[in-house]
Amino acid sequence: MALFGALQTIREQLAGGPEFETAFAHAAEALSAGSPLADRISRLRVGETVRVELEGGVFSLLQAYESKPSADVKWESHRRFIDLQLVVAGEEGMEVTDVGALTVEEDHTPEKDLILYGSLSGASSLRVGTGQAAIFFPVDAHRPSLAVVGPRLVRKVVVKIPVVKAARV
Repeated sequence: MALFGALQTIREQLAGGPEFETAFAHAAEALSAGSPLADRISRLRVGETVRVELEGGVFSLLQAYESKPSADVKWESHRRFIDLQLVVAGEEGMEVTDVGALTVEEDHTPEKDLILYGSLSGASSLRVGTGQAAIFFPVDAHRPSLAVVGPRLVRKVVVKIPVVKAARV
């Protein structure tokens, strides 16, 4: 079941596991003006993604990109990692549905931990702005990076939390 809202609200819902604490501390630093991580994200070139290794098998992807039209974004899910997607600056749309509602088009597991799906109408929609986050579990197919009102620059951190370790929470 996906979670959505202010970073602190989501953090309170998932408190307990060290992997989630690592993920939330990293995300909070990304929102802390003047922190080394916030500065690094602000300097990313459009289209750039940088991987940052954290503790306990947790890692993040720092991203800067233009939000995209719906037709350009595929549904995706992951088996080995939970996504904490935090918008650091900008705004984007995200959609979410149960993976059982979709048909697999491409399965890139285990090498990329990425499953891509065919189209679907009628999914739940989120509007995610600066400081807001969504957490997607393996049962949550999702379409992030969607343009809300035309393409906009989005700076984002996607923290990947291993499922096996997070299952204790």
